[in-house]
Amino acid sequence: MTLHPTDLVPGTLDMLVLKTLSLEPMHGLGISRRMEQVTGGTFVVKPGSLFPSLHRMEQEGWIAGSWGKSENNRRAKFYQLTAAGRRRLGDEKRNWGHALRAITQILEAS
Repeated sequence: MTLHPTDLVPGTLDMLVLKTLSLEPMHGLGISRRMEQVTGGTFVVKPGSLFPSLHRMEQEGWIAGSWGKSENNRRAKFYQLTAAGRRRLGDEKRNWGHALRAITQILEAS
């Protein structure tokens, strides 16, 4: 079976970015690459979706950004999770878990 890139479920981008940043600080392209790598290419996050989300999360105080040099020596903004972001990630994971269990119950109902 061949997997094809797919759209993210609405409302999940923030959670996936926060989870990705919980591992280590990253710049935007690194976040996108990591998410694509971990999902085996199923989720490909385009800059037009990612960067507005990063900006909003920074405004919310869930992530903090600082300028630095990327691995190819280019100027890039690196983001890291804040304490508020860790709390938000926990909330998002709990909410997603509840939704996933409910969806599974519907799909497995006879």
